[in-house]
Amino acid sequence: MFLRVLEIIFFLYFASHIPITLFIDLQALLPEHVYPQALKDVLHWYAAEFKDPMVVDPPFWFKSFIFCEALVQLPFFPIATYAFLKGKCRWIRTPTIIYATHVATTLIPILAHILYHNFPTAPYPGPQTMKERLTLVSVYAPYLLIPLMLLFTMLFSSAYNSSQPQSGRASQKTKKMK
Repeated sequence: MFLRVLEIIFFLYFASHIPITLFIDLQALLPEHVYPQALKDVLHWYAAEFKDPMVVDPPFWFKSFIFCEALVQLPFFPIATYAFLKGKCRWIRTPTIIYATHVATTLIPILAHILYHNFPTAPYPGPQTMKERLTLVSVYAPYLLIPLMLLFTMLFSSAYNSSQPQSGRASQKTKKMK
């Protein structure tokens, strides 16, 4: 039961990440004319509301993370969405470990930047107070916490890491071989 709850959380995470990547995150990489004004307005509202200048004027290192998100992570999102909706798909284990490790690793410099960088106050003001910094950290934190949950689930759940086939095609193949 607990594993299924985790799988639903993972499903929701990956399903929600597809539109976030396409409509928000990729605005940092793609030409401005690609996006309708409404999506540009959402991005600017978010940047102002949460004091996140990285999304409207990203440093080069942050753009490189978004590039990885577009090139590596985005194609994985629908696959992972399907796997976690279906549940207990062992074939998702290795790609999920790679994904989770990659994303958790990228979040460390992002969170450190938010907590310790001396952000300018203009033209795109960043967080100045500890409360503003922690608010912005809370926006990014799920992108660290859920990948860590994914990683630990893939490493320690017998449903994903056992050498014994669970059911379905894998066990049918084993029976045919005997």
